[in-house]
Amino acid sequence: MKLFALFLLFLFTSISTIANTNKEQEIRTILENRDNQIKELIGPEGTDYTDEQREELRDIINDMIDYRKMAQHALGDKYQELSREEREEFVDLFSSIIRDQSLQQLDIYRAEVIYDEIAVDGTDAMVKTTAILGDKRIPIHYRLVKSDEEWVITDLSIDEAWTAESYRRSFQNIIRRRGYDALIDNLRKRAEQA
Repeated sequence: MKLFALFLLFLFTSISTIANTNKEQEIRTILENRDNQIKELIGPEGTDYTDEQREELRDIINDMIDYRKMAQHALGDKYQELSREEREEFVDLFSSIIRDQSLQQLDIYRAEVIYDEIAVDGTDAMVKTTAILGDKRIPIHYRLVKSDEEWVITDLSIDEAWTAESYRRSFQNIIRRRGYDALIDNLRKRAEQA
């Protein structure tokens, strides 16, 4: 009986390991394909872009991001207090700002990417990479979840600064000092400039 229980434990562990390995490879393939699409479109240093190319770049760069989950994390508990319309506006403004920022430093997308670690726990994953650009080594990490059979990014970190977490601190500070209305006014202004 004890031997059978050990066999079942071994079998379950092996199946779980194989499943996680398959998920890790799936995530790596998705991110590598995305990276190759971006590199192909971005071209060599000094390339000029048409508005159409910039929009295509913005779509490829941001297509995997789940803005609703990222916005919810960035706003924290306040998100649950908002009406449905207020949530929609917040997510729209937040995603507009993030999408605009994604095109501000295009050189980073030319970097060689080294996959240091991909760890999967059920439907959650953490991907740790290093972007090598010239003599710079920049850690870029992703938090992903599997949503509707697709892996989506819920947060990303460039050089140890997590996007949603950084916004969360900033947003909480504004809400604490001046209220939610001041935050949403600030976001509206930023989105207009995008």
